[in-house]
Amino acid sequence: MTLLATVVAASQRVGATSARLAKVRELATLLAALEPDEIAIAALYLAGETPQGRIGIGYRALQAAATVGPAAGGTVSIADVDRRLAALAATRGAGSAARRAALLRELFALSTQDEQSFLLHLLAGELRQGALAGIMVDAIAATARVPEAEVRRAAMYSGNLGEVARVALLEGSGGLGRFQLELFSPVSPMLAQTAADVAEALAGLEGEVAFEWKMDGVRIQAHKLRSEVRLYTRGLNEVTGAAPEIVELVREFPAGALILDGEAIAFDSSGRPHPFQTTMRRFGRRLDVEAMRAALPLRAFFFDCLRLEAQSIADRASRERFEALARAVPEGSRIRQLITSSEPAARVFYESALAAGHEGLMAKSLDAPYEAGNRGASWLKIKRAHTLDLIVLAAEWGHGRRSGKLSNLHLGALDPATGEYVMLGKTFKGLTDAMLDWQTGQLLSREVRRDPWTVYVRPELVVEIAFSDLQASTRYPGGLALRLARVKRYRDDKRAQDADTMTQVRSVYAAHAARGERPVATSATFEV
Repeated sequence: MTLLATVVAASQRVGATSARLAKVRELATLLAALEPDEIAIAALYLAGETPQGRIGIGYRALQAAATVGPAAGGTVSIADVDRRLAALAATRGAGSAARRAALLRELFALSTQDEQSFLLHLLAGELRQGALAGIMVDAIAATARVPEAEVRRAAMYSGNLGEVARVALLEGSGGLGRFQLELFSPVSPMLAQTAADVAEALAGLEGEVAFEWKMDGVRIQAHKLRSEVRLYTRGLNEVTGAAPEIVELVREFPAGALILDGEAIAFDSSGRPHPFQTTMRRFGRRLDVEAMRAALPLRAFFFDCLRLEAQSIADRASRERFEALARAVPEGSRIRQLITSSEPAARVFYESALAAGHEGLMAKSLDAPYEAGNRGASWLKIKRAHTLDLIVLAAEWGHGRRSGKLSNLHLGALDPATGEYVMLGKTFKGLTDAMLDWQTGQLLSREVRRDPWTVYVRPELVVEIAFSDLQASTRYPGGLALRLARVKRYRDDKRAQDADTMTQVRSVYAAHAARGERPVATSATFEV
């Protein structure tokens, strides 16, 4: 029986070091000492998750439970914590709020002060120890003595890192091979890193590169088995009923079984793409689908094929998947693509994408597999404006006509090495009155603390920020700051884990510095 105190102590040791290998060693040591029925629970806890998923406990309810006096010694086991959380998650109906609060207080009363702090952050989704999914994958591989790629692949298809850990430690490579890409079981989409221009993309990917128009639509994953078609968003939510015209389109494709990656996008009467926010109206919570379909019809453009008939092909090279896509999807429903090693040809293609009203290009290696849920270096996005998807960490109260509204946003990115969010700057620019009203409500619902000027929030909201430059700064711990930042839009289609990290931020900074595009910064720069 492994005590929660043992897991908490390991979490503290992991959080105390910034060295990735040291984190992996600590986690591997713990995993190796667990009983078989404890592996999945502990692996999820140390990756910042629980087997029950989001239980729906508000932060204030957690804080109230944490006021219960702590236990003198650690006696509660992780299996007992799991049972109690399962009971809490199952509590529904009239009077459930009081019963859930009582169950939560009972758990906290059994826990020491360190255990209470761990549970508070775990259940709030704020466990910041630098040991989240990426490092846990490495630790599982080290403990089970299997290749990291096998664990990563299994985690990609499973969606449950705890179950992957259990199978890896108990069954090894043979067990991990059972995790496959399955129809109607969506996987997290592959994401892209950033390149400044086509020249940088060609230099980074080498040889011939597949360039594709980058459409600013809603990412969709389409699954088809004969006449049954289901659609999923990048957050793995099913949206089949919201887009019947796309369902009808995919149903007509000749293949009997398909999994496709693509974009849904609406166009105006002149054939120009609508802004992302307009397309997103088709996927709102309360829809008159037929009326919306008539007023704002959707089109789908697919750019990757992950399964064709009986075979999953996600592990195959891009060139093979593109060939399968061409066989499975008519040209008019495929995103425009150019395969070339010529910089002039790629530049012309880039300008054609912009002329058509799109964001820019994607550049993709022809030899890389599909890395579901990973921001792979084999996919690069090239956009005219510099943008990053950042996390809102806090917001300051506005003045004048913005009085009573949370206005000036504190923006940050997760540093994978430490598991902490790093602030990159502030901005109040680009916010419309409607956005101010919306974000004030959203931020207050995520409040964790405040001072007279600022409300600090759980790091959950993703916002796309346009900026003129990244510059060195002594103001912020990460050493970088945004210059002339402006809110472009909130990305309610993205989760916090889909946002750009400090790895991408530093990559953008390094690329610009290599081209000599950056003036020398001072400590007083960048309050925007």
